[in-house]
Amino acid sequence: MTDSPPAKDRQRASHFRGWLREPLLHFLLLGVLLFVLFEWLGGDTGPMSNRITVSQAQVRQLATAFTKTWQRPPTEAEIKGLVDDYVREEIAYREAVAMGLDRDDTIIRRRMRQKIEFLVEDAASATPPTEAELQAYLEAHAQTFRLEPQVAFRQVYIDPSRGGDPAARALALLSQLRKAGPEASLDDLGDSIMLEPEVPLVREDEVARSFGSEFAAQVVQLPPGSWQGPIQSGYGLHLVLVRESVPGRAATLDEVRRDVERELLSERRRDQLAAMYEELLGKYSVTVEVPPSQAGKEVLR
Repeated sequence: MTDSPPAKDRQRASHFRGWLREPLLHFLLLGVLLFVLFEWLGGDTGPMSNRITVSQAQVRQLATAFTKTWQRPPTEAEIKGLVDDYVREEIAYREAVAMGLDRDDTIIRRRMRQKIEFLVEDAASATPPTEAELQAYLEAHAQTFRLEPQVAFRQVYIDPSRGGDPAARALALLSQLRKAGPEASLDDLGDSIMLEPEVPLVREDEVARSFGSEFAAQVVQLPPGSWQGPIQSGYGLHLVLVRESVPGRAATLDEVRRDVERELLSERRRDQLAAMYEELLGKYSVTVEVPPSQAGKEVLR
């Protein structure tokens, strides 16, 4: 039994989509694009090199940029002014290149490099990653996307600069709090501090921003429901009661999809750039003249 026409169409479409996702295709398309741009911008040395054509697409682009800036479409007179300015810019650019003003200019060199790299990065991001690619990337980088522990707690502060033995004061206060229980009133207990006595459910890194990383690492390990301590922070000593604790765990794809896609595309762009430079480097013979000074040798190590 042969496939029906719709089944064949679906099969061809599936093969075509798979072909579009091939990195080699992106690189080949990029090569064609760079070749065309080179021929268009600088490859023609005949009479056509003095011709300036402002296409309908370029006019629309100028009008769109004007509208975004001024929140209204340009008038006919303003469009003419935009086109005239574009032509002047093109003339100035071509004359500057003809005079060699683009050579040995660090800013221009850097900008041209950026434009080429942007083309490569756009090609690398042209095809969204598939569900399977996202899942595989998440599994390969599970630790990167791991969900942090969360904790909600109460805290009483003991200021070590108040005199006496702060550890002894803390232990005496801890005994008092344990007798009063988890819902003990914290009014007039401990020393004043800008930090809140009641901290809602937050991630470990958020606790670390307020109390320090060592304090946060200890608090997320405490059992809920009883007063514990003293625990050292950058401010002094704290007595802590954990109200709720959520352990850290591996994330599912749905929970971190946007982060995974962003990192996967970023890695794909880096790989594409590295591949491009590796390929292009083969066209050049690079000689590095080492400066005679020891300092120069150190730079090249």
